[in-house]
Amino acid sequence: MGRMPLLDAVKGVACALIVGHHLARYGPLQEGASVLAPALFDWLAQDGRLAVQVFLVLAGFLAAGSLAPDGVLRVDRPLARVGQRYGRLVMPYLAALSFSVLVAALVRPWLDGDAVPAAPGLAQLLAHGLLLQDLLGFDALSTGVWYVAIDFQLFVLALAAIGLSELLQRRWALGRERSRWLVAGLVLALAVASLAVFNRRQELDVTAIYFFGSYGLGMLVFWIGRATRDSTWRYAVLLLALVGAAALALDWRSRIAIALVTALAVAVVQHRDGLAPAAWPRIGAPLVRLGRISYSLFLIHFPVLLLVSAAMSHLLPDTPWIDLMGLLATFALSIAAATLLYRWVESRPATWRAVLGLFAALLACGLLVSA
Repeated sequence: MGRMPLLDAVKGVACALIVGHHLARYGPLQEGASVLAPALFDWLAQDGRLAVQVFLVLAGFLAAGSLAPDGVLRVDRPLARVGQRYGRLVMPYLAALSFSVLVAALVRPWLDGDAVPAAPGLAQLLAHGLLLQDLLGFDALSTGVWYVAIDFQLFVLALAAIGLSELLQRRWALGRERSRWLVAGLVLALAVASLAVFNRRQELDVTAIYFFGSYGLGMLVFWIGRATRDSTWRYAVLLLALVGAAALALDWRSRIAIALVTALAVAVVQHRDGLAPAAWPRIGAPLVRLGRISYSLFLIHFPVLLLVSAAMSHLLPDTPWIDLMGLLATFALSIAAATLLYRWVESRPATWRAVLGLFAALLACGLLVSA
C-alpha cells in the first residue's frame, strides 16, 4: 500500500490533539496557562483523548489492507508476521521508554505529584518491553504506552480472525467469493460483540476486544471500498451506519460516535478515490509530515514535557504567559525529538538484533536509575 497523504494529515491532526490532551493534564505548566483559555484547556483535558479513536479506525483500515486486501489472507507465515509487527512497534517504543525512564529520574527531585513515574523495578521493565504492563497490573512508565500494547493485541486478534476464516473456508470448501464474505462476516461479528458488550465493561479496557469495535470498523471500511458495484457499496455503508447507530442507542459513548464518524468519512472519501496522492495535490505538507512522525511524537512528547516543566518551574517565574510559552516550547521540542526518533529508529528496518539491543538498553536504564 502506497502513501495516502490525506490519512497522514488526519493522523497529524489527531496526534496533535492527543499531545494537547496530555499537555493540558500533566505537569505544573498547565495550571498557570489554563487561566488564559480555560474552556480550551478543559476541552483538551476532558475530550482530547477521543482522538485516539481516529487512530484505532485508521489502524484497522491499514491492517486489513496489509493482511487481506481482497478479503483473503496474504500472509504465508502468521507467526513471523506477528513478530515483524512487534518489532516495528517496539523499536521506537523501547527507545522512547528508555529516554523517559532517564528523564523521570532526573526531574523526580524537582517535580511533585503523580505525573512523574516512580523508579521502575525489573519485573515492571520486562512487562513493558513485552507489552504486558497493563495486563499484569504494573504502573505505566510513560503516558500513552497502553496504546502500543493495545495496537499489538488488535493486530494479533485481526490476524487470528482472518486466519480462522481461512481454516473454515478450507474445511467447508467455500469458493473465493464466499470466503471473502466469511472474513467480513467474522470481523463484523467481533466488532458488534465489542460494541454491544465488551466496550461497555470498563475493566476490559486493557484488552483488544474492548477496542475492536473501532478497529473492526476500519477493517470493514477498507473491504467496503473494494466493492465493484455502487449498490453493494451503498448497502454495506448503510449496514455499517446501522451497526454504529444501534451501538450508540444501546449505550451512548462519545468514543464510539467519533469512531463511527471517522469510519463513514473514510468510506466516502475512499469511494470517491480521495485517498490517492493525486486527489490532494495541495494538502498541507506540514500536516502530512506530522502524520508520518505521529507515532514517534506520541511516544516521545511526555519525557520532553517533564524536562521542560522541571526546567521552567525552577528557572523562570510562575506566570500564565510564561507557562503558556513553556507548553508551546514543549510541543515544538517534541516535534524535533520525534523527527530524530523517526529518522534514527522508527524508519529503520526492524531486526531482532535491534529489538534485543533496545530492550537491553531499557533494562540497563531502569536498573541504573533504580540503583
